[in-house]
Amino acid sequence: MRKGINTLEGTVLYGKGVLRDDGQIHRLYRNWTVFRIKKICNFLIHKDMDNRHITGTNWEPTLFVSRFKKTIMFKNYLKIAFRQLLKQKMYSIIKIGGLALSIAACLLIALYIRDEMSYDKYPDAKRIFRLTGEYNNNGKLETGADWPAPMAKALKQDFPEVEKTGRLMPHELFYGAGSNEIRRADKVQNNYEEKFTYADQAILDILQVPMICGSREHALTEPNTMVISKKIADKYFPKENPLGKIMILNNDLTRPYKIGGVIADFPTTSHIQYDFLLTLTGYQLWPGEQETWMASNYYTYILLKPGADAAQLQHKLKLILTKYYLPALRQEGNTDADNITNKAKFLLQPIRDIHLGSYNIDDGLQNGDIRFVWLFGAIAIFILLIACINFVNLSTAKSANRAKEVGLRKVAGSLRSSLVKQFLAESVLFSTLSFVLGICLMALLLPFFNSMASKSLTVPWHSWWLIPVTILGSVFVGVLAGLYPAMYLSSFKPVLVLKGQVNRGSKNSILRNGLVVFQFATSIVLIISTFVIYNQMQLIMHQKLGFDKDQVVMIQGTNTLGDEVKNFKTELLKIPQVKSVSVSDFLPVSGTKRNGNTFWKEGKTKEESGVGGQSWTVDADYLKTMGIRLESGRNFAENMRSDSQAVIINQSMAKKLNLKDPVGKRIANNWTVFNVIGVVKDFNFESLRDPIGPLCMHPGISSSIVSVKLSAGNMKNSLSSINAVWKNFSPSQPIRYTFLDERFASMYADVLRMVRIFTCFAVLAVVIACLGLFALSAFMAEQRNKEIGIRKVLGAGVMQITGMLSKDFVKLVLLAIVIASPIAWWAMSRWLEDFAYQTEITWRLFFIAGVAGILIALVTVSFQSIKAALGNPVDSLRAE
Repeated sequence: MRKGINTLEGTVLYGKGVLRDDGQIHRLYRNWTVFRIKKICNFLIHKDMDNRHITGTNWEPTLFVSRFKKTIMFKNYLKIAFRQLLKQKMYSIIKIGGLALSIAACLLIALYIRDEMSYDKYPDAKRIFRLTGEYNNNGKLETGADWPAPMAKALKQDFPEVEKTGRLMPHELFYGAGSNEIRRADKVQNNYEEKFTYADQAILDILQVPMICGSREHALTEPNTMVISKKIADKYFPKENPLGKIMILNNDLTRPYKIGGVIADFPTTSHIQYDFLLTLTGYQLWPGEQETWMASNYYTYILLKPGADAAQLQHKLKLILTKYYLPALRQEGNTDADNITNKAKFLLQPIRDIHLGSYNIDDGLQNGDIRFVWLFGAIAIFILLIACINFVNLSTAKSANRAKEVGLRKVAGSLRSSLVKQFLAESVLFSTLSFVLGICLMALLLPFFNSMASKSLTVPWHSWWLIPVTILGSVFVGVLAGLYPAMYLSSFKPVLVLKGQVNRGSKNSILRNGLVVFQFATSIVLIISTFVIYNQMQLIMHQKLGFDKDQVVMIQGTNTLGDEVKNFKTELLKIPQVKSVSVSDFLPVSGTKRNGNTFWKEGKTKEESGVGGQSWTVDADYLKTMGIRLESGRNFAENMRSDSQAVIINQSMAKKLNLKDPVGKRIANNWTVFNVIGVVKDFNFESLRDPIGPLCMHPGISSSIVSVKLSAGNMKNSLSSINAVWKNFSPSQPIRYTFLDERFASMYADVLRMVRIFTCFAVLAVVIACLGLFALSAFMAEQRNKEIGIRKVLGAGVMQITGMLSKDFVKLVLLAIVIASPIAWWAMSRWLEDFAYQTEITWRLFFIAGVAGILIALVTVSFQSIKAALGNPVDSLRAE
């Protein structure tokens, strides 16, 4: 090769000419290529100078030449990258396809995390807090968000940092909250609606809720007023102004509600999701309820003044205990008042933290869990790393195929930095194609993901940040995946390469094997975790609960029947398929009423701190309908007057109160003394995440739900008969019912979602890892093609050759199992801590997961191994 012209700097491959970094141009084949580059450069330079197209600047020809050179180099990088992509189709498909799958999964998880992190962005969100508390109950930390009615007033009055306070009361225990039958006053047809709550006027002011109709400052200031959402206004008052219109709740004509305003629908990214806000102005649950500190039924929200320090205020809140709680406890005669207040602590929870930071607070809201966000984020990173590992492994494994190219370029004058740029450009090209394909896959899979995660996510096609983030993501992932291969490939010494002494990709495999181990270790952790979560769900769904949830129909909205509910029960009992009927709103599934009380043994009210438990109103047929077993004593008798002060307690209540022989003993709460007539066997009335707590049942009517126990048989006919009875009693209200077992299953919807998500991501991780393993096995078979031919000529069988090619990969999977098992055990042990009843993590799970991993690896590798073993040895040895 002869020296060229000192015109361009750097190394450029243009057609069949090579430009060296020392400023000299060499021609490999044809002189006209160099001549054309020189003529183009000189022509453009002189044309611009002669025509004075650039004036008033320090224009230099070298600047133009540098830019022209970079443009040529960039185009050349892309050209070579496309050639490599088309030359190795299978490896390119695996690289791009695996990366696209992982990017689609990462984007779906990113949309999920973005949605979870975007909750409660109210105008003054940084100054809005919810009051929560902790109580150290003999070493067990209990948290809550319920406070007495006067708490909000005390906070506003005693702390100058507080600008406004407001209350919400969403508990279904109380009239109007939760769900109701509602209608316009001029209509007769009732409609079932959910999302009712009681609220102070100040809540609208604190949250600055946008108003559609009416004045926000006075929407809830009058007694018996309500604010409704736009959705509800459109439903009940289409093309009308709802202001001042009257609504009737549960057929209660004694308490009509006037509409004081229409608010914009709460966004889906708000922890507050109500369509009906009933005023707390002039309302009290019972006489004196608004003044007592001994009943906690309200969530209290606080708006701080600008510049106020929330941490300092939280420390000062101890004053509430000494100024209000302590005197109230002493007035009740509680001698343990000082000890109780010393165990309590107030906390200010930022409103932005409520959705993800309330997983340990039983506030009855549909909150998320920050631990799931971190978990899904980690899964996304691991899946992306698995795909990047495929890229690294395949690039380094195929290094021998490009060694001569690298050696020849270096001999021609290319610097290592230029080669690194070239290989990174190829990697970014692969990444860009993967991103484009990944975004398309994400859009296709989004409806399925929404269904699985119970979300309504959308692709932000019109967001300004989508294209920049996609470009930056492509570059970042491309550099992440391609940096090591670029450094590795560019490090070859040209002398050794051209002599044929460069190590082949199959030999330098320590890093590659380590990455394969990481891939499968991650996949096996996900597989084991999926098994554990599935087993835990099976335990929950088939756990002996202490009550019979099957064949029980819950008829809801029966409180609109008023006193006729007893006659309704009588008529239902006449249906042949009906075994028993109970009238009670307190059921052992979520979404039904709860009433927390404190209980003592008679005479110990002033001496002991008491036992917290549930106080339920039930009828005489409750135990029979729910299938709850009576351990000792007797059931309630409807015609026995003395039973008005009788109670039936569970075993946990007897144990907590140290009642060794409870029947005949007397217990008390804050208001009255009861006679224990029976003890039932413990049954789970809350989530199985929690142990069974103390429970006290007393006779009475709580009429919003009527539970019907049916005999096994034709369910359709039974429901038809029940519907016929309902129409006789309430022709203007459609019947609404559900099944007790379905409501029980819905309590664990979040865990079921986790099972599905975990399963899908585990399968995806395994698929991506197998794609890389498949490509590596194909490469190994290709590299050992002549060895396989020689072995076959010498008499080796298909099974011997297949075993030879597979054993190395099986060893890697076995090592991955050893590494993954303790990690999975630790992670799942921590997860199971949330459940009172836990499945066992046995060695069988690890054995099954290990066998599954080995089988998956064998199936993946065997295809290429068997294909190589069945090949004709003549074809592989012909070159020899």
